[in-house]
Amino acid sequence: MALLKAVAIETIKRMPEECSAEDIMYEIDFVAQTLEGLRDAENGQVLTTEELLYRVEKWAK
Repeated sequence: MALLKAVAIETIKRMPEECSAEDIMYEIDFVAQTLEGLRDAENGQVLTTEELLYRVEKWAK
């Protein structure tokens, strides 16, 4: 959580002054999801391309 907080603060600092609350929430959500994905990958929780495509095809039906 400390990393997310630090990255969120830096992300907000780099945003333009006229950004909206929605812009801020979008950026922080993107950062949070990226960090979560990296953590999952480090823990070996990954999908093969084939598994991903299978899930997308199943979801699309």
